[in-house]
Amino acid sequence: MVEHVTGLTELVNHYFGRFALALLSALHISPENPDLPIPEHVVMGFLVLIIGTLLALFVRSRLSVEHPGGFQQIAELLLTNPLGFGIKDLLEENVGHQGLKHVPWVGSISVFILLANLFSVFPLFAAPTAKVSVPLACAMLTFLYFNWQGIRHHGNIAYLKHFAGPVPLLSPLIFPVEIISTCARVLSLTVRLWANIFASDLLYSIFLSLLLAPVLWGWNKTPVLGIVLAVFPALIPLLFIGLHIFVAIIQTYIFTVLPSVYLGIATGEEH
Repeated sequence: MVEHVTGLTELVNHYFGRFALALLSALHISPENPDLPIPEHVVMGFLVLIIGTLLALFVRSRLSVEHPGGFQQIAELLLTNPLGFGIKDLLEENVGHQGLKHVPWVGSISVFILLANLFSVFPLFAAPTAKVSVPLACAMLTFLYFNWQGIRHHGNIAYLKHFAGPVPLLSPLIFPVEIISTCARVLSLTVRLWANIFASDLLYSIFLSLLLAPVLWGWNKTPVLGIVLAVFPALIPLLFIGLHIFVAIIQTYIFTVLPSVYLGIATGEEH
């Protein structure tokens, strides 16, 4: 299937494609599309990192206790809010007071996913999370992080013991089940995020194309009819944009609460 490519991706490949080809060749990697060695999701992923970093630096330079600006208030709501949906709130609920030290990691993943999910709202961009490799990378990093924290907290042997369960006689049965269940979290995180963002983008594209067909038909009849029918593709997609923003926020919340739960399980004292 031919991947839709934005003008920004074509521009990046025009200037940096040859360097990417040289690097891939040195690593003995063959690009899927030699004419487009830097894929769409890679370009958009780097752009998310750049924008997220610039926003963080902007907010940091304007931090104020007495006169907090709009961006600072939004950042504070992402960390903690009256509804208890903030990154700090979820970590404290699932990990306890020790959860504060995980805010930088979980917060970075959450903000990246939120910005990435919202990218496709803008015409010149595309959501990198609509490509399965991006959610997979986030899920794998999360998997490595919470297991690493579990090992740091309990030690290698003690951390492995909690997979065996509290009943020694059942340990040979429980251990492989728990290992498979823990590894399956990577698949769960990946599919949940990718499928929802991909489906949201696909629905928006399908309905937009269906709404444009009557406009083209009306324009061929008379320009006046075409302009009248153009009202529908101009207004109805706003509903799908609102739906996509809602899905983007919900999926970010899920990708925040589940890693918090996994960290709580990995570092908890009750095993």
